[in-house]
Amino acid sequence: MKVSIQLPAPPSRDYEIVIDELPTIALEGKAVVVTNPKVAGLHLRRLLEHLDAKELFVVTIPDGEEYKTMETIEFILDRCFDHRLDRKSTMVAFGGGVVGDMTGFAASIFQRGIDFIQIPTTLLSQVDASVGGKTGINNRYGKNLVGAFHQPRAVYIDTYWLGTLPEREFAAGVAEIVKMAVMFDEKFFEWLETHDLHDDANLKEAIKRSVELKAWVVNQDETEKGIRAVLNYGHTFAHVIENFSGYGSYLHGEAVAIGMVMANRLAMALGMFGPEEAERVEKLLARYGLPTDYAIDSAEAFYDRFFLDKKSHDNTITFIVPERLGRFKMVKGPARETVLEVLAHYEKGRGREE
Repeated sequence: MKVSIQLPAPPSRDYEIVIDELPTIALEGKAVVVTNPKVAGLHLRRLLEHLDAKELFVVTIPDGEEYKTMETIEFILDRCFDHRLDRKSTMVAFGGGVVGDMTGFAASIFQRGIDFIQIPTTLLSQVDASVGGKTGINNRYGKNLVGAFHQPRAVYIDTYWLGTLPEREFAAGVAEIVKMAVMFDEKFFEWLETHDLHDDANLKEAIKRSVELKAWVVNQDETEKGIRAVLNYGHTFAHVIENFSGYGSYLHGEAVAIGMVMANRLAMALGMFGPEEAERVEKLLARYGLPTDYAIDSAEAFYDRFFLDKKSHDNTITFIVPERLGRFKMVKGPARETVLEVLAHYEKGRGREE
């Protein structure tokens, strides 16, 4: 199965997302594989059997969102200079979204930009992070606030890597699949309600449909000037949750699951999205063990942190909410009181109260 990313000129930036068993990949010149200790221990030997390069090096970086920093980027770049990579060299991202984001960012700034390839090993990165060319790192102000749009040369999605994925990591990927369905495809959402993604055939179909939807969005809006912002459904809330928790308590997909539930509550407060639809979304997320509740210490502090997000402009925040299943709405600058009322529902653990 293949899905194409077709971007505006120059056409050389077009690339394919291959959803199949990993083929042998021929790389021009030198190549560096960037991975983490866990993935390397499980799968590096198999990967190297599928890479054909003039010289091949491996750079191992720490595992975890808390290491998605400029210090790690500098470590990757230093190893690239040590191995004397040049502008015809290639970086290979072999891991989850953290590895992919950092490898892409390092590739975007090494000698003003070289090729990189995405070989995602988590469900979340296969259906979302590896597709579309968003790269970046976190800092103390928030998530992914430093980065660049740098498209990969290709993306290779092989469900083989998911065989060793912990259930919690698997569920985090499911959250992004649900996100795509709620925003763009009601029939896909209904399909998800009746199909178990632990079945390999169902999983491959869900990955394919999610990637198709992501490609459709990116082909229209590469740099998030319009419709691509819709992919941030749940993320505006999720990024604050991750920031407050120090990027260690929640996996990204877990924070997104909570963020979607919060966004749905905001949609209901704005007169969109009925409670029955919101309940269906929450039920689907909960089926895979995803968290749907969060205790806010201070609604005011949570609200203020929104304005460090990339979606903030001229002191106004845009929220992505569902109008109904399969249809989205971009709400620019909803009333502060409305948002605070939604957040108050979660203040000090009151999120489950009615």
